[in-house]
Amino acid sequence: MDASSIHILMWTTIVVVLIFDYTNGFHDASNIIGSIIASRAMTPIQSVVVVAVFEMLGPMLAGTAVANTIGKFITIGDLPASVSIVVLLWGIFGAIFWNLLTWWFGLPSSSSHALVGGLLGAVVMAAGSDHVLWGFKEFFATGKLTGVNKVVIALILSPILGFIFGYVFNNLVGFLLTPCKPVVNNWLKRFQYLSAATLAFSHGSNDAQKSMGIVTLCLVLGGALPKFDVPFWVIMACAVCITLGILSGGWRIVRTVGFGIYKVRPQHAFSAQLTAGTLIFGAAIWGAPVSTTHVASSSIMGVGTSDRPKAVRWAKASEIVSTWVITIPGSGLVSAMTYWLFAKIVY
Repeated sequence: MDASSIHILMWTTIVVVLIFDYTNGFHDASNIIGSIIASRAMTPIQSVVVVAVFEMLGPMLAGTAVANTIGKFITIGDLPASVSIVVLLWGIFGAIFWNLLTWWFGLPSSSSHALVGGLLGAVVMAAGSDHVLWGFKEFFATGKLTGVNKVVIALILSPILGFIFGYVFNNLVGFLLTPCKPVVNNWLKRFQYLSAATLAFSHGSNDAQKSMGIVTLCLVLGGALPKFDVPFWVIMACAVCITLGILSGGWRIVRTVGFGIYKVRPQHAFSAQLTAGTLIFGAAIWGAPVSTTHVASSSIMGVGTSDRPKAVRWAKASEIVSTWVITIPGSGLVSAMTYWLFAKIVY
């Protein structure tokens, strides 16, 4: 394949990555606005506008630590440029397919898990598992988390912390509000402008960086960049696409997050939003690509458990957890099979 064809393939893949970024936004909109709408702190339009503004600011101001992690956990630079870019293309396709499938059924699955699974499936099918930076050897040798090891541990640990912190923080808020009259709910609704902005900013700072990492890797593989260094236009493009996705809103999943797990009131929404926003932003600073879906949903579960455990809809919660478990292998299988079919036809 000549240089011009590789560049066409590279830009095509970049467009597909930006489409994934958009689906990430509308898929994850529910995680941010679901509890806001359920607690009646804002109207749907007000919540989307507030969230969109801070969603846009997140990737522009929070650095590129997550992008560096995502862009470097697969090692396909030694493959021919045409093959390596096709691997990225079908990996992203698997993630997009999984996002659309779970959106259709109204399930709050993780776009982060879908992205990791899609890339792993395509890379392993095309080049073998030795082209994945698993990170286990590095961990046992130096104690440092890197590669898939860092990604998976962050993705597993984050919902556990979301549940625990949501439980503790809601108990603390409830204790502080014990002597207060019901009128305090009006203040809690106003405070949700702050907590929702925090969650939106942290979501943009973490999730948009995943697409930034893949776009930058694609530019390096296509010869448009000499080294892995995220350009400003990539930051802007990913920020715009994920924000447009947020503005579209995944309303099917909003009903699940806002009403399907627990009957959310102003105190619960405030506690869950602030818990999730703090955890996600901390992960972004550390460079860990956590799942906003997992953290937001598990925070609501923790808040509900601290308030009235029997009122938590555990059947719906178990359905959500089951979706989390199958997302990485599911999206990985889709991308692996699509790459296999493509290779059979083309090569």
